[in-house]
Amino acid sequence: MMMIKSAEFVCSNTKMDKLPPPLLPEYAFIGRSNVGKSSLINAITQRKGLAKTSQTPGKTQLINHFLINKDWYLVDLPGYGYAKTSRDNRAEWGKFIKKYLFSRENLQCVFVLIDSRLKPQKIDLDFCYMLGDKGIPFILIFTKADKQSHLKSDQNIVLFHKALAQWFEEIPAHYLTSAENRLGCDDVLTLINDVNLKFTIEH
Repeated sequence: MMMIKSAEFVCSNTKMDKLPPPLLPEYAFIGRSNVGKSSLINAITQRKGLAKTSQTPGKTQLINHFLINKDWYLVDLPGYGYAKTSRDNRAEWGKFIKKYLFSRENLQCVFVLIDSRLKPQKIDLDFCYMLGDKGIPFILIFTKADKQSHLKSDQNIVLFHKALAQWFEEIPAHYLTSAENRLGCDDVLTLINDVNLKFTIEH
């Protein structure tokens, strides 16, 4: 299991040319607003205030890079589906998120966060379809498992898989997580560690 020895904020921006050099493996976290992304990032890294949590969905509006253990990047991306911002703003954020996802060469995997309490939402499915269409590897992270029974979470996960199966031949791996008790956090770190071991820089 990976131990988190250090986690430091590196930069926040929307410009691809201002991102850190793509020399280390990188993992992006994204999900619908209010899915509990910041809380889960803090739980995974065991750093309470690393990602800023807020009662207002859609607070993350930039690409935030954190250097973990000085050998990989955790990237906190803006959520999709903001409720309280203009359509123009949403379109602009959508553009730079897509540019990042489609062209960042050291991006190893996108962790797509899904609220385990909800039945499949079109906005989440559409985002997964887009990643699949572009051949971007992703893992499903079902959040807030502590808010309901495991049975209820499992039922919603099965429904989500069924919805994806209409489009995907192979369903991506998934983890059930909780920021409250760190359920699933070590599993995510183990996956990252395994991928890091195989990472090489392409020249």
